[in-house]
Amino acid sequence: MPESPEVQALADELDWRLSGRALAEVDVVEFRVTKTRARPLETLVGDRVAGITRHGKLIDLEAASGAHLVVSLGRHGWARWAVEGETDAAGTADAADADPAADVAPPPTLAALAFDDGSTLELTDAGDWVSLGAWVVDDPAEVPAIAKLGPDPADPAFARADFDRAFVGRRKQVKAVLQEQESLAGIGNAYSDEILFAARISPVAHASTLAADELDRLYEATVGVIRSAIEARRGIPIAEQKAAKVAAMRVHGRTGEPCPGCGGTIRDFSFASTTAQYCPDCQTGGELLPLKGE
Repeated sequence: MPESPEVQALADELDWRLSGRALAEVDVVEFRVTKTRARPLETLVGDRVAGITRHGKLIDLEAASGAHLVVSLGRHGWARWAVEGETDAAGTADAADADPAADVAPPPTLAALAFDDGSTLELTDAGDWVSLGAWVVDDPAEVPAIAKLGPDPADPAFARADFDRAFVGRRKQVKAVLQEQESLAGIGNAYSDEILFAARISPVAHASTLAADELDRLYEATVGVIRSAIEARRGIPIAEQKAAKVAAMRVHGRTGEPCPGCGGTIRDFSFASTTAQYCPDCQTGGELLPLKGE
């Protein structure tokens, strides 16, 4: 799942390449991508790009007319460039947590946006079901996923009070709070694993049980991990974001490898509908968390 560091890098590259360009043509291959049926993507043809920003895990393309094309990348969505008919098949940043060098077919294009400089941006989805969606709206807040977003740890204005409102007294596992977009924007499975490892906190501990020093560590890790990752992804082409993310992970996707903190073994555990990673010695006092099928 693309998370705020990769989505920010995507927004930055799109803003650099597309600002001032006019949308020349739209080809929606998969009709389920369009969430505003009365206002399809084609209504933006001829409009110029005023700028591109990020809201949590969503991309916001603002047109000169004041309209906004908002794209939710969902669970397996991403974007790639196709120039003069040549597809950049390496441009998927989140097909799965597999070896980025693996010889796999590129994900299908669900929609293509052609611009007046001859470049085409393809929106893709590598999942078995369509998770990518697009809206044409006058205000980004009309998109439900943006309207419900909590504060973003990447925002310079993000403060300890924002963090405390999300965690203090919550009878919910800390990993779930980190991934709850209403509480904190932009964090998913991978970076929540990295944050909890950096803070040396069990992913299944309830927020209400954390001591003051644990809350301090979790706050510093949340801000530090996300902001550092955004800075590290800056300037990396979108076609290389997947590999950069995988290479930077300390525990996520590192099952069976030595822990970079203590030398123990990184383990899997089942969380919601997915699998996550942690270090038992660093985070749970040696306790092994449940894994479905074991």
